Amino acid sequence: MTDKALIKIGEDWFKSKNWETFDFQREAWSAYLEGKSGLLNAPTGSGKTFALWIPCLLEFLRDHEPYDVKPELQILWITPLRALAKDIQRAMQLVCDEMDIRWKVGLRTGETTTSERQRQKKIAPQALVITPESLHVLLSQSDYPNYLKNIKSIIVDEWHELIGTKRGVATELAISRIKKLTENRLKVWGISATIGNLPQAKRVLLGEDLYKDAVSIKSNIEKKIEVTSIMPEEVEKFPWSGYLGIKLLDKVLPIIHQSNTTLLFTNTRSQTELWYQAILKEAPELAGIIAMHHGSMDQNIRGWVEDALHEGKLKLVVCTSSLDLGVDFRPVDTVIQIGGPKGVSRFQQRAGRSGHGPGEVSKIYFVPTHSLELIEGAALRSAIKEGKFEQRKPLEKCLDVLVQYLVTLSVSGGFRPLEILQEIKQTYCYRLLSADEWNWALEFITTGGSTLGEYDEFSRVYNDDGVYKIINNKAALRHKLSIGTIVGDPAMSVKLISGGHLGTVEESFVSKLNPGDRFWFAGQNLEFIRIKDLTVLVKKSKRKSGLTPAWGGGRLPLSSLLSDQIRDKLQRAVEGDYSDVELQKIKPILDLQNKMSMIPDKDSLLIEKVETEHGHHLFFFTFEGMFVHEVLAGLIAYRISRLQKITFSISMNDYGFELLSDQEIAIEEALELDLFSEENIYQDINESINMTEMAQRKFRDVATIAGLIFQGYPGKNIKARHLQASSGILYRAFKEYDQNNLLLKQSMEEVMTLQLDQSRFMEAIRRINSQQIILKETQKPTPFAFPILVDMIRRERLSSEDVTDRILKMQMQLERSVGSD
Repeated sequence: MTDKALIKIGEDWFKSKNWETFDFQREAWSAYLEGKSGLLNAPTGSGKTFALWIPCLLEFLRDHEPYDVKPELQILWITPLRALAKDIQRAMQLVCDEMDIRWKVGLRTGETTTSERQRQKKIAPQALVITPESLHVLLSQSDYPNYLKNIKSIIVDEWHELIGTKRGVATELAISRIKKLTENRLKVWGISATIGNLPQAKRVLLGEDLYKDAVSIKSNIEKKIEVTSIMPEEVEKFPWSGYLGIKLLDKVLPIIHQSNTTLLFTNTRSQTELWYQAILKEAPELAGIIAMHHGSMDQNIRGWVEDALHEGKLKLVVCTSSLDLGVDFRPVDTVIQIGGPKGVSRFQQRAGRSGHGPGEVSKIYFVPTHSLELIEGAALRSAIKEGKFEQRKPLEKCLDVLVQYLVTLSVSGGFRPLEILQEIKQTYCYRLLSADEWNWALEFITTGGSTLGEYDEFSRVYNDDGVYKIINNKAALRHKLSIGTIVGDPAMSVKLISGGHLGTVEESFVSKLNPGDRFWFAGQNLEFIRIKDLTVLVKKSKRKSGLTPAWGGGRLPLSSLLSDQIRDKLQRAVEGDYSDVELQKIKPILDLQNKMSMIPDKDSLLIEKVETEHGHHLFFFTFEGMFVHEVLAGLIAYRISRLQKITFSISMNDYGFELLSDQEIAIEEALELDLFSEENIYQDINESINMTEMAQRKFRDVATIAGLIFQGYPGKNIKARHLQASSGILYRAFKEYDQNNLLLKQSMEEVMTLQLDQSRFMEAIRRINSQQIILKETQKPTPFAFPILVDMIRRERLSSEDVTDRILKMQMQLERSVGSD
């Protein structure tokens, strides 16, 4: 059968669904059937899954009869999310059934049951939807070469979410191994939403051997996205973070009622719990048709929510990024975003959850949590209109992931170093790996290195006549249980004492609870009873008050692209351009800011100096985001402290940071001495923030991935404080006796490149040095300064008054004083 005839089969199936076949889909089908690898870039809801799944089936039809199906795995479909995996598997199986192809599409994630895994092992499905972690678990099994040798293609969905992460690096390594098993006959494809560095993303995915001859296919479909900011009736002249969001609930509820199905996104699991409760309190009629979805909830509950969304049974789902990616819930026609998403790509991705079909309009409403955040709403709309999206910087030389991978291969029967080295050198991450680094990795997995060589538990792998393998069953089991690159605070299972698993909360939260304490979780008010067998036992409470669990990893950095867009909007305000409705709304705030101080333009750095009852304040407005401000504030405080003996308290938000002292700050002298100089900047950063402490915290993650720290057996997790103690002991041992340990060096590098974002920090410093620095002494905190001041009050808890009442009182006092001026 010719390729033209095969493509006709795909087009006919589309017609049977009353769908149009787009040019980019035909282009992808043709390229795939010609044996090419590549990267597909298409907007959400345009049918990009079928652009690569259909040709897998067409290729089969070209070479086989529809019923000539053997129990062998031919397609691996890698996805970053379990919720997405289930949705993709369902869609793929439907196509097989309707085209009368007797393929079985399997699903393998961390939630797949043992019995299902055994069935897949005994009778392989023809296609398998799988997460990166589960793929590496497959690689740890002794028969994996035979199981994977007939794979014809690997398709990586939502590649933009994996690139730049260690999960992406693990994906690169797995692909490099399967390329060899299939004798380099493998096709590799990626599916990606728009990112700023698509050519590099293709190279990272395909590896050094495939990307030169690979194709890039880009859809010419323009996805229409309607962005609407929810406006408060009046803007508070002195805004503060977090206060406005829930106050706009009366404007959010009509949107929910008028829509068929709405996804309401928050940035954290804690906010998801809070908004769910607030909505139910104000709109009890939504009970039964409202649900919640986040990664710490029980998989069965999440599965029920996803199924109910598909079937159109839910009016509203309050969720986090757990529903960000690719999930095709066609009943969803509206998306609401609470607070700034901190990135344009993330905002567009969430918008695409509505109108999830070709030609449909995606509607997203932006709900600010404080008035100044409306600038972010205007910036987001402009960036999407102009097609500007963030780049994803790929990781390089992740030694911890490499060590884990080598031990995985050792568990599954062993490897020959020279053969594996040739494979991994074809990956982008390890293309520049040196001979010394490779030899260090081999020595580390066999002896534990020079420091740990005396301890048998770190000598996991041995050299059996040139083959590196593990034969100790206990060591092999511990490794299999530790496979993966996601490291967090140990989670504890939450169960009702009457029966029923609700999900997991982090140990650090549970450790603060006393029997009788109440907390909100999975949409219920729960009373803590006790901990038994590392399980948090609870019962339902009828009380209306309670704590909300906090989970790690909630902070999102403001992207450099969005920072630029925010500065651009302020520049327009300085020039008198208030064409954005959001800027029109907050014009009173901007006018007051201009009256009390100034609005900084792109060529200016504004520093405000003010004295209050709390002390002497300096506010710096650089609009670089929390992560940059954290480092910059520490650096500036350190440099000023070299001029005068002084102690600072530091606060920050995405727009600026504050230095507070009980004595006057010699800012004028510091500026004369070139406060933002690049000279000795890294040395000063090391002195200004506790790099040793930060590197030690990062080392725990690196050491866990590398297999030095075992987090425990299922149901018997090791407590967080013990894990921290173990990592601290190892860190100090390496620091004292093995300073050339590459995991130690990697920890420090990750602090600089990932946590402190070294390259972006230096961009910020250079931008500041190109600006005019303007120091304004104000009589009172300005509208720009007030939100940062509030964060300090929240942290310090300066009085016995309720924090919210205290802030409101300050807000009214400032407004009265300004009004009387």
